[in-house]
Amino acid sequence: MKLYRLANFLSRNNIPVLPKLIYYFNRVVFSVVLPASTQIGKNVILGYQGLGIVIHPRVIIGDGVVIGTNVTIGGRSKIYAVPIIGNDTVIGSGAKILGPIKVGHHVDIGANAVVINDVPDYAVVVGVPAKVIRIKNKL
Repeated sequence: MKLYRLANFLSRNNIPVLPKLIYYFNRVVFSVVLPASTQIGKNVILGYQGLGIVIHPRVIIGDGVVIGTNVTIGGRSKIYAVPIIGNDTVIGSGAKILGPIKVGHHVDIGANAVVINDVPDYAVVVGVPAKVIRIKNKL
């Protein structure tokens, strides 16, 4: 995440070459596709330093999100909009979050789930395609 933060800072300050070099370094060393233009909140954790994670450049990820290995967060063909992930969400390993959807706050997404519809706050979703199986108690 520190390399991403550095690349994001350099990209926002119009320094063109270094963010691209950091992107390729991350891609080769950590097998993570994490463009500098992605908006990622504070305290986001990528499982095993981002192993196998693919994130679209326009995705917005909130604060305190935990992302497991081999997760894909991106768009769908011929649709410009991409997912928006709420705060304090846990995304299980192998999950796919695709298309113009909004994932609410405090959501748990099960391993290998394929999320293609909006998810309400405090929901637990699993399956292919993902379905809400429970709404957690608000603390």
